[in-house]
Amino acid sequence: MANIIAPEAHYNFFQSVESSFDKAAKFTKWEKGILEQIKACNSVYRMKFPVRVGNSIEVIEAYRVQHSHHKLPCKGGIRFSDEVNQDEVMALAALMTYKCAIVNVPFGGAKGGIKINPRNYTPFQLEAITRRYTAELVKKNFIGPGIDVPAPDYGTGEREMSWILDTYMSLRPGEVDGYGCVTGKPVSQGGVRGRKEATGLGVFYGLRELCNVKEDMAKLGLEPGIEGKRVVVQGMGNVGYHAAKYFHEAGAKVICLIEWDGAIFNENGLNPDDVLKHRNESGSIVNFPGAKNLNKNTEGLELDCDILIPAALENVIDAHNAPNIKAKIIGEAANGPLTPEADEILAKKGVIVVPDMFLNAGGVTVSYFEWLKNLSHVRYGRLGKRFDENMNIHILQVIEDLTGRSVSAQERKFIAHGADEVDLVYSGLEETMITALHEVRAVMMNNTQIHDMRTAAYVAAIDKVGAAYEQLGIFP
Repeated sequence: MANIIAPEAHYNFFQSVESSFDKAAKFTKWEKGILEQIKACNSVYRMKFPVRVGNSIEVIEAYRVQHSHHKLPCKGGIRFSDEVNQDEVMALAALMTYKCAIVNVPFGGAKGGIKINPRNYTPFQLEAITRRYTAELVKKNFIGPGIDVPAPDYGTGEREMSWILDTYMSLRPGEVDGYGCVTGKPVSQGGVRGRKEATGLGVFYGLRELCNVKEDMAKLGLEPGIEGKRVVVQGMGNVGYHAAKYFHEAGAKVICLIEWDGAIFNENGLNPDDVLKHRNESGSIVNFPGAKNLNKNTEGLELDCDILIPAALENVIDAHNAPNIKAKIIGEAANGPLTPEADEILAKKGVIVVPDMFLNAGGVTVSYFEWLKNLSHVRYGRLGKRFDENMNIHILQVIEDLTGRSVSAQERKFIAHGADEVDLVYSGLEETMITALHEVRAVMMNNTQIHDMRTAAYVAAIDKVGAAYEQLGIFP
């Protein structure tokens, strides 16, 4: 049963990103020098530092890459993994630049990584490693609310971001905007409500908007809208779970959920909340009541479905299994789940691939909202919520007096509600994903030589970054 999905051959991730860049660059107007500057990683900091682990001293390898300084601060997560290497971190930093540009978030791209398996360390040891890493970044001016703002990534979360914040503030006492040095923090430490579910919700908003485009759905032989669509989600981590949850709540059928240790199928749909509860109780999604266990988890990727959402590992769809993919739409919730060879095969089959650099940008979008909150020192909704509620109640009362009719208690509650922080965060995320999708589609519609959304997304990103460099000029 535990047939773990893994790429069967190694390929250079950064070169893959550069290859996609080069493919798109020929559709832009920028001169060679500007394109080379956009593509290059501006700063790469590779460090090694000692940490006492038990009775011995261990030398830790770590990275922080700032890909682009066309806008500051730089922005990107920090991952803890024993697979971390410079090539991977550079590629992910480059993707962050393009991702921010696509969703109109005014950051340059960055990424960080510490080459450890966090499961091999105690919380106390992880704290020591995280704090020492932060101190190294501070020493080299590689972190700060106006310089470089980390966030959670694979193997990290709110806990690690709190350690980074505390270390930074200890080394930069009195910095008034210091809480903006890192995002993904707990709400009690300046985090923003809605951050945890942001990436999965962004995946939902992006795919929902695509499914509302009648022309695109007609080409696939599908009806517009989400309701009734058959969805397969690979990965029940934070992103995959929330994406599956929102699709289920919108009326889609989540027919298959895939994890590293197995996959479950029910043609009538699965409730992600029930599956999560089962996994928490049993330790696995397999043997979920009412669902069929698939012989291999890789079979789930090849099921007949409308939407396939790879939300876990890189390179899960490659040249070998791409010909067997039956999904009409693939939404890349994970970073790099398709190899370039798979991209070519699926494009020829007419599959719409919604690229990672757009679709999983919900996290950085809401991180941007958290950063703005930290700079403004006030919770979203605090100033306007009660005013809006009082005004809504007054308008409702006037309408009732004029018409002689009363609304129900439920309708009154809905109409009177003033937006609080999570409402505004969701609204901002929805607006961001909808606007970005149509900007990427516009690139495709305006150039008949561009046949896939990934190339269109790169063109949109390159044009925005190129415009920034053109307007800023070359210093000195």
